[in-house]
Amino acid sequence: MSSRRVERIDSLHDPRVASYRNVKDARLRGDAGLFLAEGRLGVQRLIAGKRFRAHSVFVTDTVLRAMGEVFDGLGVDTPVYVTDQVLMNQVVGFAIHRGCLAAAEREPVPEFEALLRRNSAAPRLFVILDEVSNPENIGSVFRNALAFGAEGVLLSPGCADPLYRKAIRVSMGASMVVPYALLPDWARAADALHADGFTIAALSTAADARDIREFSAAGGNDRDLALLLGSEGEGVRAFVADSADLRLRIPMAAGIDSLNVATAAGIALHQCARLPQREDNGGGDP
Repeated sequence: MSSRRVERIDSLHDPRVASYRNVKDARLRGDAGLFLAEGRLGVQRLIAGKRFRAHSVFVTDTVLRAMGEVFDGLGVDTPVYVTDQVLMNQVVGFAIHRGCLAAAEREPVPEFEALLRRNSAAPRLFVILDEVSNPENIGSVFRNALAFGAEGVLLSPGCADPLYRKAIRVSMGASMVVPYALLPDWARAADALHADGFTIAALSTAADARDIREFSAAGGNDRDLALLLGSEGEGVRAFVADSADLRLRIPMAAGIDSLNVATAAGIALHQCARLPQREDNGGGDP
């Protein structure tokens, strides 16, 4: 028996969907202490994750039919607002072809020292982002962090909000799953990381930086490791990089000296993650 609470929306000015009106204006959600998840996978991860409380869901009839069982998990305290595609587009202010949004309540961001606490005997792997202000890059880094088993992402001042709608969308909901914390001043952060046994490895394009493949092959991923990456233009700021224990380089073709920060993070995480080996299924997969 369904336990969801479904309510019909037939007016552009219905106050029940005020949180979804003109969603490109991020200030509206920030002032209300809410953020928006977009798309079926993002909303599903929000609901399944239990990390953030869904305030409401706003979907088209098509999405309601396809995801009804997912919305059953919300219970009767969280309304599922349903409308047609045309009215949804008018409410949100653009053509939202995915037909699926959820408003969720922000939670206090944990202190970064708390995020570093060891949860198992296995080596820990974190990503540190230094002034990465593009929300699409933030989202992509979180997606990579989830894919390669990073325990969390640490964000310096100046980084984009991981719960900004575009960051959540690009991350496929990963920024609602992978824990993150905001760093205070860098000196305090570096001291705390070192005191907790982390090796800080800054990604660099310098020719004398250590090849990340060699670092991984030599057992670099057998330690607690924090991969440090910077913005597209400046990279890791010099005074931040000076606190790193080593610099790692991703080899590239001649004449190419840089990568998108999210791409670099994905490669570095793949090289440094301790991923379980896939079992041989004995089949004909290549």
